[in-house]
Amino acid sequence: MSDPTSSQPSSPRPTPPVSIFAPRSRKQLSIFFGGAAFFGLATLITRRSLARRYKASIPPFFRQSNRPSSQVNGAMEAFEALNLATINVASVAMMLSGGLLWAFDISSLEDARVKIRGGLGFDGSGASVAEAEEEFEEWLATTLARKDNKQKSIERAGEGEKQRANERGKPR
Repeated sequence: MSDPTSSQPSSPRPTPPVSIFAPRSRKQLSIFFGGAAFFGLATLITRRSLARRYKASIPPFFRQSNRPSSQVNGAMEAFEALNLATINVASVAMMLSGGLLWAFDISSLEDARVKIRGGLGFDGSGASVAEAEEEFEEWLATTLARKDNKQKSIERAGEGEKQRANERGKPR
């Protein structure tokens, strides 16, 4: 019989479930809760800005309602809208990334590297990486050889008269 460990690719073993209150889990969830706090702050800032804009649009008492009460600066309003949108998107992205890191049990760059390499089929030995590099080199060599052949055929065909060719070597 053959050894079952030699035919199986080495992959990271699944870790047993860990409590939410474990130090590793708290570290992972800190990014999520930081993003949630940032999102709450961004929401507060956005609501305050919208309320200020609404109050500015209401005319004072004993004033005509068909004329605007204040001057509008379009550039500043656009700048403020861009800032608010940026803050809101950044806070949601921070929450999303923190939640994904917790869900995939990643707490450091090394954890992420192990997970990604495991999914791509690379183990720590480097054998798969060498095979992938060799395959890429073969592909690059065949691609460059095809390019040279096309260039030579275009030069032979257009010795007397220059012909324009597209990327595939066909005349235009």
